[in-house]
Amino acid sequence: MDNDGRILDEFLELVQVDSVSGKERRIADLLLKKLTDLGLSVWEDDAGQKSGSNAGNVIGNLPGTGQGPSLLLCAHMDTVQPGCGVKPVVADGVVRSSGDTILGADDKAGIVAILESLRLVRENNTEHGGLAVAFTIWEESGLFGAKNLDCQAIGAKVGFVLDSDGDPGTIVTQAPSHDHIGVTVRGRAAHAGIKPEDGINAIQVAAYAIAQMQLGRIDEETTSNIGIISGGNAVNIVPDSVTLEGEARSLNTEKRLRQTSQMCLAIEEAAKKYGAEADIVTELLYPDYHLAADSLPVRIAVEAARNLGLESRLVKTGGGSDANIFNSKGIAAAVLGIGMKKVHTTEEYITTDNLVENARYLFEIIKVAQKITA
Repeated sequence: MDNDGRILDEFLELVQVDSVSGKERRIADLLLKKLTDLGLSVWEDDAGQKSGSNAGNVIGNLPGTGQGPSLLLCAHMDTVQPGCGVKPVVADGVVRSSGDTILGADDKAGIVAILESLRLVRENNTEHGGLAVAFTIWEESGLFGAKNLDCQAIGAKVGFVLDSDGDPGTIVTQAPSHDHIGVTVRGRAAHAGIKPEDGINAIQVAAYAIAQMQLGRIDEETTSNIGIISGGNAVNIVPDSVTLEGEARSLNTEKRLRQTSQMCLAIEEAAKKYGAEADIVTELLYPDYHLAADSLPVRIAVEAARNLGLESRLVKTGGGSDANIFNSKGIAAAVLGIGMKKVHTTEEYITTDNLVENARYLFEIIKVAQKITA
């Protein structure tokens, strides 16, 4: 591809635009202009108003010129913390941050690939069945952009979400459902030195409950975790309240329900044992999805990889993405690996070769989609 420098320059531009979750306004404005300049019909939806972000999803549409299926191309605009003041460093074919922030390849490498593929479509007069673009908000902590996206207005039935750490050619065909578990344990306060027996230690109740849980890797499809514990007011007061936040995930819906139930039961039994009370709230954050090897997005992605000499790898993941939401809303969407490494850390990096290969691969996907029918 002759546009290696253009791709790298745009990536360096985007990662220096602060866009932590809920504060995507600056990058949204930039992407609205970029999509408009590329000739798309562009708008911003009201997902920000619904979720509390200062921007909505940025959506673009390029009417079809061929007979293939309309495609949704998606990447999220937000980054995790520490994501402000990113200073990218390029050395030996690798892009990193200066070391005190994340880089933001998650998911600006995906955004760059989409923008470049659109340029290639225009420059090569490539036929396609219609291209819809969704740059979503607040993916990192709740998939709020995708959840509030009007998928009927998008119109596409096949989608590609550029948001995985595998190298180009990696196709994520299966992802888990995810329950959030929120708990408040209520005990009874007492002076810890004078009459502790008058109290019910809420932290002790929570600790006993957690000790009865099976956490971590449950089996090859299922994981669970208690990630946040907060409680107590002073070391000389028996704590009367503690809150817990945890999760259960599984590629198998029944297993996820069973794991969540077991965790809740452990809390209820611990509260009963110590005479405490427990308020438990569970919420399904997103459903699972499983794309068959002969599904349209997988067939398109596999053939495109073959055409470019890339190794296509069908994989499953333990993490969720916008694709979980799209699949539940009727868009068969696969997640593509874009080569980002050590994401969500200050050691995050991506190679310049992968930045270029991502755009090349997505452009090939657009071309292949013209030839593959349902």
